Amino acid sequence: MAKLYFRYGTVGSAKTLNLLAVAHNYRQQGKCVLLLKPELDVRFGRESIKSRAGLEMAADVLVSPTTKLLEMDWEGVSCILVDEAQFLSAFHIESLRKITLTKDIPVICYGLRTDFRTRLFEGSLRLMELADSIEEVKATCHYCNRKSVANLKHVGGIAALDGPAVQLGAEEKYFPVCFKCYDKQVDEASKLHEQMAEV
Repeated sequence: MAKLYFRYGTVGSAKTLNLLAVAHNYRQQGKCVLLLKPELDVRFGRESIKSRAGLEMAADVLVSPTTKLLEMDWEGVSCILVDEAQFLSAFHIESLRKITLTKDIPVICYGLRTDFRTRLFEGSLRLMELADSIEEVKATCHYCNRKSVANLKHVGGIAALDGPAVQLGAEEKYFPVCFKCYDKQVDEASKLHEQMAEV
């Protein structure tokens, strides 16, 4: 039976590059692979799936809150690849799980595990609960050589823990960090805010 995979990593861990490489390999073999992404991800264009390394492919399916994946025609599809899976709803993750069972099509989801507050995204939480295989795509901390495990948000060059959990950005907003550097940056930002409040 086909499996549901969750390949997660911090920002800048080459998740999308990995997805595009897998898609290329399937297509080189003459197999049909479909690329899905959340409709709200418009950082590089509405239909574009683009890695920071510059590789790019068009998404075949844009998933909106009303998309009914189970009602789509999956005939002849060899594999489904999902970019930014953390932004999908639990309902959509459950639908992808069902597709692996009823259509015997493997589904590989790529995304962040947690937001900048270190809280699980809805889609990531459901993937952690339902996936047959959970793999970490590793990267190094922005500040040191330890493995990154969190995504640190910066506003005006200062670490921030406020704002919406779903807020699209790139290198100028989010950095991959280890917990030690995450804690240090948040502490420094907190002290800076306290000093500014006293002035």
